[in-house]
Amino acid sequence: MTPGTPRPASRRPSRRPERTDVLRLPDGREMWIRPVNPLDAGPIDGAFQLLNEDEVRRRYLHPVKALSPEYLHALVNPVPGEHFAVVAAEPLPPGEALVGALARLDRDPGSDSAEFAILVSHFLAGQGLGLALMRRLVEWAQANGIRHIWGDVLDDNTAMIALAQAVGFRREHIPGAFGEVRVTLDLDDAPAPRRRR
Repeated sequence: MTPGTPRPASRRPSRRPERTDVLRLPDGREMWIRPVNPLDAGPIDGAFQLLNEDEVRRRYLHPVKALSPEYLHALVNPVPGEHFAVVAAEPLPPGEALVGALARLDRDPGSDSAEFAILVSHFLAGQGLGLALMRRLVEWAQANGIRHIWGDVLDDNTAMIALAQAVGFRREHIPGAFGEVRVTLDLDDAPAPRRRR
């Protein structure tokens, strides 16, 4: 089995966050939910160019015109145990597959907390990918000693806030930050995420 190839559906599901899951979207498309690969840098950069200004603003909290080479390199080469990134991509090898969604966790230095970020392209919005990606982030966090996941979200990003609250995040005020809220999940209190059947 080549790297990135999903496990046959007949096998017992793995709980390893590094696995590849096959997800059939409600519109019939098939996506692979898998860890990011260094070869994804080009497709991720290409996908960024297709995002509208509002998508970029909601993900980065401010306008971003382009992804720097340094940012892309760090994104597709996460440090084991410190960073984790997972993509929703076409069922093709990394480098050839279009990447339609991406989620990542960055451990706060020297702590048991980590910041999350999720971006789902408008081409795939409303298909349940955000929830699938969030579940993978939670699995990785639990496997790597993370006890708290947090993220800052624009308060008009109602879809992200609703997703976070559905998973069990609580919403908090950020002193001095106008237009943003913080969502936090305490994994000690959170049940292990259930896999799709």
